[in-house]
Amino acid sequence: MTMVFWLESLKALLFGVVEGITEWLPISSTGHMILLDEFVQLQMSDAFKSMFSVVIQLGAILAVVVLYFGKLWPFRMPEKGEGIKGFFRMDTISLWLKVVVSILPSAVVGIPLDDWMDAHLHTAPVVAAMLVLYGVAFIAIEKRRGANTRLCAESVGEIDMRMALLIGLFQVLSLVPGTSRSGATILGGMLMGCSRAAAAEFSFYMAIPTMAGASLIKLLKFGLGFTAQELLILTIGCVTAFVVSIIAIKTFIGYIKRHSFTAFGWYRIVLGALVALYFLVK
Repeated sequence: MTMVFWLESLKALLFGVVEGITEWLPISSTGHMILLDEFVQLQMSDAFKSMFSVVIQLGAILAVVVLYFGKLWPFRMPEKGEGIKGFFRMDTISLWLKVVVSILPSAVVGIPLDDWMDAHLHTAPVVAAMLVLYGVAFIAIEKRRGANTRLCAESVGEIDMRMALLIGLFQVLSLVPGTSRSGATILGGMLMGCSRAAAAEFSFYMAIPTMAGASLIKLLKFGLGFTAQELLILTIGCVTAFVVSIIAIKTFIGYIKRHSFTAFGWYRIVLGALVALYFLVK
């Protein structure tokens, strides 16, 4: 294998690391991927890079499935006399129904506008503005949210259909690069009265069909005629995103059980300002 291939493999690994970390933190994975591409560009076709930046999310999705498999698997062995309903875990079926309801708004808006958003919104000024705007939003919500704030949903199981739909409406905002899918849905969950942990966990579940659907669309547009090098590069990115996501999700959940999102808000503001400054003087 040539030196060029090994260099491209290292770049794919770096993209996987960034995806695995930023997909689950409310700091915008798409924004970071766009920025990373400014400094570390894969020497591949534009069509492949556009597909790659989305499809490596499949590795991140798999991390959620592995970590939360016990809560997400809807089937079980029935006890004697339970009948066919005994094969199903009804609380899990209910959870999946809420997830489906929550992703409908972004599907209705995002699927027909996918190409338009790629062409017009995937720019540094948009990313910088959204990083700052939602950074301010996180800080403002955390300041308003006191220790005695009454919560409607301490756990994911307490999120009802109405709350799920409203959180889904917030996910529509994440179609703008720099917003952060997890950031928008977590903010929505918190505004609906969810605990930080419940909002984050439900956001993870929403990511499974959302990101799988987005990846499928990109794959269909690109086609399945991968070269051997393209397939290896994509595999490296996906596997890296999976491993890093496992670590990132565990760390993130542990952190927000003890801390607020204020630090993420300040991170977004500082990063947004640096991005704006960089492209102004570029």
